[in-house]
Amino acid sequence: MNWTIELVRQWVIKEFNINMSHRGIAYVLHRLNLSYTRPTYVLAKADKEKQEIFKSDFKALKKCLNGLVDTILFEDESMIRDYQAIQKSWFIRGQQRKIPTFGKNAGVKLMGILDYETGNVYCEEHERYDAKIFNDFLENVLKQYPKGKIVVVLDNAKIHHAKLIQPFLNRVKDRLELMFLPPYSPEMNLIEGLWGWLKASVINNVFYKSLPQVRTAIQKFISNINKVPTQTIDRLCVRL
Repeated sequence: MNWTIELVRQWVIKEFNINMSHRGIAYVLHRLNLSYTRPTYVLAKADKEKQEIFKSDFKALKKCLNGLVDTILFEDESMIRDYQAIQKSWFIRGQQRKIPTFGKNAGVKLMGILDYETGNVYCEEHERYDAKIFNDFLENVLKQYPKGKIVVVLDNAKIHHAKLIQPFLNRVKDRLELMFLPPYSPEMNLIEGLWGWLKASVINNVFYKSLPQVRTAIQKFISNINKVPTQTIDRLCVRL
């Protein structure tokens, strides 16, 4: 059921023969620590058992930080379009804000990492996503972290399993290791929250006349959050 106050009110009448007002039902629901919230989608194919195994493995990995492992990074790719979904904002009562758009699908393709311990974010822009670019990105990650063992947590995209990157991974196995998320579990990739934060902060409800303006806004956002990494840790890194 898509429970609304009126549906709950009718259920109370049917089950208990008690006729309560709309306000009365709302009061009871709040007393029961319930809130009227928007649902979110979860992938039906997600394997709960594999997710629990990953959580257990990640818990063990965290215990290795500053010991066998020096850095844990969450990696992902995201397309930041020149316009995003409309979202709610405060505006004059009785009027509706109008956002201009060219109706195009241009965007900035990002490949990024989120440092689980420090909250630092590193992103690169690329014209496409393929195994060669991912290989080059991992090489740049090693340059960002020139010392210590790195574990990169990432999803099961084809480019992450490509044969092309295997020689590189074998060559740097003492420095870098890939840890794959369970299939169909994007909510467990902490950097996914970064993309949502970025879009809500600088893209949604905003009109950009050109793609370079989008690029500039993205770069400014990442630069600003890296100045206060504790905010990123509090917002993104405490869920696992």
